[in-house]
Amino acid sequence: MTRVVLLDLLVERAEFGHGGNLEVLSPFLSKSDSIECLLLTPQMEAKNSRAQGCIQLQEKDIPRWDNDFPFWQEYTENFDKGTIHFRRIKMPTQSSFLDLKPDAIICSGSRKNVSMWEPWMEACAELLRWGIQQDIPTLGICFGHQLLATALGGKVTRAEKYTDVVSDLVHHESDEVVSVCGIGLFTHQDHVTSLPPGVTHLASAKHCGYAAFRVDGKKAWGVQFHPEAARARIERSFKLGHINEEELAAFKRDHEGAALLLAFSEQV
Repeated sequence: MTRVVLLDLLVERAEFGHGGNLEVLSPFLSKSDSIECLLLTPQMEAKNSRAQGCIQLQEKDIPRWDNDFPFWQEYTENFDKGTIHFRRIKMPTQSSFLDLKPDAIICSGSRKNVSMWEPWMEACAELLRWGIQQDIPTLGICFGHQLLATALGGKVTRAEKYTDVVSDLVHHESDEVVSVCGIGLFTHQDHVTSLPPGVTHLASAKHCGYAAFRVDGKKAWGVQFHPEAARARIERSFKLGHINEEELAAFKRDHEGAALLLAFSEQV
């Protein structure tokens, strides 16, 4: 069994939230027929609710839950290659995080902004730092990319305009995860504008100077683009009203995110 800790920060947008999580996790089934995903939603938990141990999250713990998405404590998705079992747990303390012994950590995108800092983000940043200290394979996507950079001492700045685009990537260093992806789907306004010390700049795009980086000597990556935004997810998001016609048109071009997700899963 492979255990993944996932900061589930887009839970209220089902197609890009839960659907995106499935896209991120399904490549792990090429190596293991059983995936346990521990979902963390600190943006919706009560203040000071972090727990010792792997404590199941309950509705009383989440006063900020967005009811656009139904709350469930456990859920199993079945695939031809195996199963992914989800469990929602309370944000762990450092000692209980170490007890979880995750094989990978993933931080999703979010409707929130690193440039508009909120207290719950510090708990996420701490968890990413703990994972890197333990050399646990880690992937930060969009908001997760920005949060990882901030957690390590980088800087995030808000641009004047929002960007929705599928863009070619310019690679600056060869890398076993990021180099397999030549085209990325971007949807963001915050940008990493200063990389933290101890990381390698891997890729940029026409509108985005720091589109990807890797933590030196670790299996930890940040990517500003959305590798999990599969074509079917985009089209269903439009039908659900989560994106508009302009966004749908901006995302028509195919990208290569699936290759990156498979390459990351192979680091575990």
